[in-house]
Amino acid sequence: MAEKSISIDVIDVEGMNLPEDLLDLNPYHSVPTLIDRDLILYDSRVIIEYLDERFPHPPLMPVDPVTRAQFRLALFRIEKDWYTQAQQIDDAVDKRQATRARKILSESIIASNEVFAMKKYFLSDEFSLVDCTIAPILWRLSVYGIDLGEEAAAIEKYMNEVFSRPSFQESLSELEQEMRP
Repeated sequence: MAEKSISIDVIDVEGMNLPEDLLDLNPYHSVPTLIDRDLILYDSRVIIEYLDERFPHPPLMPVDPVTRAQFRLALFRIEKDWYTQAQQIDDAVDKRQATRARKILSESIIASNEVFAMKKYFLSDEFSLVDCTIAPILWRLSVYGIDLGEEAAAIEKYMNEVFSRPSFQESLSELEQEMRP
């Protein structure tokens, strides 16, 4: 939303203490939930694609259907591979579970180093929804106890590029700002 300069009202919720009206509007009782007039959306990928189409400038998805499909597949994989592991780190009941999830997440990100090296952004020379999805995970790596090391030089370069974008900095909550020195 910051990338497109969309002004919104954000209602922060803590843990599973969801407001009653959100529970009524969203059958999955999940966040994020977007309410735009009479439209209620509650899946991250549906929300970001809707916003990209509703506010078309700047476009964050390619026009070409083949490339667009490749981006959607990348979004799916990031959600399934990276976000699932990040959630497992957060939800781990013991150190062993957290260590295993941390190792899988770290290895999965490092395995993508060559893809990060190919273009200025992930899969593209233009900033996209894929970058909007990757950036929060990479921003939190130190919180997850992950250091990618020297073998991830292209990822570090990418992180510096994305994290220095004014829209990225603007999008950070106070809590998120404190996550990195």
